[in-house]
Amino acid sequence: MALRHLSRPRDIVKRSTKKYLDEPLYHRLFKDGGSEVSVRQQLNQFLKGTKHVFKWEVGDTIKKLRSRGLYYPALKLSEVMEHRGMNKTVSDQAIHLDLVAKARGIAAGESYFVDLPETSKTELTYASLLNCYCKELMTEKAEGLLNKMKELNITVSSMSYNSLMTLYTKTGQAERVPGMIQEMKAEDVMPDSYTYNVWMRALAATEDVSGVERVIEEMNRDGRVAPDWTTYSNMASIYVDAGLSEKAEKALQELEMKNTERDFKAYQFLITLYGRLGKLNEVYRIWRSLRLAMPKTSNVAYLNMIQVLVNLKDLPGAETLFKEWQANCSTYDIRVVNVMIGAYTREGLVEKANELKEKSPRRGGKLNAKTWELFMDYYVKRGETAQALECITKAVSIGKGDGGKWLPSEDTVRALMSQFEEKKDVNGAESLLEILKKGTDDVGVETFESLIRTYAAAGKSHPALRQRLKMEKVKVDKATEKLLDELCQDE
Repeated sequence: MALRHLSRPRDIVKRSTKKYLDEPLYHRLFKDGGSEVSVRQQLNQFLKGTKHVFKWEVGDTIKKLRSRGLYYPALKLSEVMEHRGMNKTVSDQAIHLDLVAKARGIAAGESYFVDLPETSKTELTYASLLNCYCKELMTEKAEGLLNKMKELNITVSSMSYNSLMTLYTKTGQAERVPGMIQEMKAEDVMPDSYTYNVWMRALAATEDVSGVERVIEEMNRDGRVAPDWTTYSNMASIYVDAGLSEKAEKALQELEMKNTERDFKAYQFLITLYGRLGKLNEVYRIWRSLRLAMPKTSNVAYLNMIQVLVNLKDLPGAETLFKEWQANCSTYDIRVVNVMIGAYTREGLVEKANELKEKSPRRGGKLNAKTWELFMDYYVKRGETAQALECITKAVSIGKGDGGKWLPSEDTVRALMSQFEEKKDVNGAESLLEILKKGTDDVGVETFESLIRTYAAAGKSHPALRQRLKMEKVKVDKATEKLLDELCQDE
């Protein structure tokens, strides 16, 4: 597959010829929706073909895949195109390193970095590896790499400091962030808007709202980095969390004024944060603005808006938007359907929820583990254990969207086991344990103790139960041990 190292044309359709793709590559990959399965299928078809593609287009597509968390397809595209002759810049290698770490694990990312030629081991690739460590919350390795960069006199930009400060905030070390800011000042490292945002979040984590406001004041005094809409979305979120509604509204007004480029994410933040303030009229006003700015409204926009309306108990409004989405969507996104199913089941409207569940597959919506989890919650709350077990079985068989195993929460397991005890339902309790064992080797002591109490309540002996506990390496408490003695008298 040939590649041309050309500057990006303004209109790919006008500039393309028959031997080149007649549509942007990312459009082709997402034509059947944004799920990893459909994207992989489209990518495989493209790679088997003979159409040429521009280098800039490969980079643009990889960027879009990364933004959607589709790391495996992005990595495959990067690897295949390099094999077919695409020369990687150091920036490309830094992105590739990030993809390797996300798709294959941090050890694979480290190996890729080690194997890079020395000329490629610059601030970009070092910063990429550092960011990988920070994403995995590997504090010692991240700090060690930063120190190595300093020893080698490799320029340390705000990006690397931002990664480490984000790590500190996520690991409960927010108090270390101001020290990093002072180090940046001492080293004359130019901050960016993200630097100020992570600084504000760190202060908010220590409940220092006045400190957050001083950061904004310093930002304005410094003048090198102008506050943008992300600054004010950050401020508004902090104020909402602190219960400072008036200040939050003022920050949201600033956010609107700063959104001169009509950024989609800015509209999303406005809708979400006005929703958290309980401002239903403002939510609808921003929605109208979003629709005017982007007439072809995405599934994600409807997903967020309908969720906010559901949270605000505006079920009629959510239903109206859901019908509008159904009439116009090109891909029947099960996530949007799940929001309505959740709303209906919480309100006890299970007939409406079931209707959506039955109709979705006919529209191309694939029921996922979340769908069944929502019905499971409904049945658990009503004590309908048989139906709850059926939902759990289906959710476990589907698994998570990323390929991982799905299991019910500990609270759900606890609630179900308690219900089995009350009903003296040994078969139900054993069925739940059998399902759990498909996803984990550690069912937990509490679950086994509940099982033993269920046998005791039902008056059923189980001579082999003690041996079973030994095999599971489970040690129960003294009260349960006494019940176990009674149940195993015949062993």
